[in-house]
Amino acid sequence: MTVSQELRLSLQQAAENYHAAVDQVATYLQGRGVTRETASTFRLGYVSESNVQVGHEQYVGRLAIPFLTPAGIVDIRFRSIEEGDGAKYLTRPGASSHLYNVLAFQEDIDVIAICEGEFDTMMACQSGVTAVGVSGANNWKDWYSRAFTDYRRVVVLCDGDTAGRDMGKRIAQQIDTAVLVVMPDGHDVNSFVLEHGPQALRERVGL
Repeated sequence: MTVSQELRLSLQQAAENYHAAVDQVATYLQGRGVTRETASTFRLGYVSESNVQVGHEQYVGRLAIPFLTPAGIVDIRFRSIEEGDGAKYLTRPGASSHLYNVLAFQEDIDVIAICEGEFDTMMACQSGVTAVGVSGANNWKDWYSRAFTDYRRVVVLCDGDTAGRDMGKRIAQQIDTAVLVVMPDGHDVNSFVLEHGPQALRERVGL
C-alpha cells in the first residue's frame, strides 16, 4: 500500500518528537544491548504524555520504532517496555506490513541478512551484520524475495523455535542464494548477542 505524502509528514514529525525523548528509555535499551549510537541510527523514540501526537494516545509509555526509507518514514511500530503492558507490539490501524531497515539495500555489500523482528535487525547491524527485518514470522510477503536477487548470499537468521525455523524454510524456498542460520533453542539474534557477543554472531554468519 502506498503511503501518502501527508501521512509521511505526519509520521516524520511524530518520530522526531519521540526520538527527542529517547533518553527516557535508555535503561530499557541498555538492557536489550542497544547502544546510544544504534538508537540514534534507527531513530528510536519514546511516547510520553508530553509529546504524544494526536491519534497516538494508546501508545503512551511505549518505545517508538520508525520504519525509515529513502522516501521518508512509512510506519511506526510501538513496543511495550514493561511486562504485562498489553500486546508486545502495536501498529497503526490499517497499516500495511513493511520490511524493516530497507536503507540496508543502499549499502555496497554482497551479503545481507534477514531477521525476524526489529530488535534482532538492530542487533545484527550493531554487530556488523547488515540486515533487514520481517515484523514477525507470519509477515513475510512472497514478493519481498525480489529485493534479494542481486546478493551473493542471503543469510536468514532464524529464531531457535518452530515458528522461526518455519519462516526460514519459507524464505529459503524463494531465494536461491539463501542460507539458514538458526539460533540455539530458545534464542533469537538479540539474546544470542547478549549472551555470546557480536563476534560470535559474525562467526555464525560466516563473516
